[in-house]
Amino acid sequence: MPVLALVSAVSVIAFEQLVQWRYGPTGIVGLLLLSIGIKAKSPSVSSAGAVLLALLVVGPAG
Repeated sequence: MPVLALVSAVSVIAFEQLVQWRYGPTGIVGLLLLSIGIKAKSPSVSSAGAVLLALLVVGPAG
């Protein structure tokens, strides 16, 4: 069981580093809002994080 927790923690850290490398600090804020909203069961906070991440992925409209 501790091995599964270690692998999970390493995966989460690697994903966060990938988001920060690709999308910068704004991506981390979006990911943070999304995860806090999910844990707190707050649809408005998780939606704000999801929208922020979606805007970063889509990029500028022009």
